Amino acid sequence: MSTETTVEEQVTVASKVGLHARPAAAVVKAANELPTVVKIGKDGRVVDARSMLSLLSLGAEHGDTVTVSAEGPDAAEAVAAMVALLASNLDEAS
Repeated sequence: MSTETTVEEQVTVASKVGLHARPAAAVVKAANELPTVVKIGKDGRVVDARSMLSLLSLGAEHGDTVTVSAEGPDAAEAVAAMVALLASNLDEAS
């Protein structure tokens, strides 16, 4: 019998431009490299962090609080990695 673990954490978007253009691309790239599906939510909407269009559709701005969640055995590590990324200044990501 397998029990799926759901991990959820809130984080404030640190990038000055929010989750747009380059910062969103960095999040999508990191999400695609994780072993589990990470979702990001804002104002009741939840999207797959691996989708650039979905992520942009959230309209997350600098200072907004978003919820990062994942399910499965690697959920805690995946959520922690995405929270750290979103809490950093992705405006300078290359």
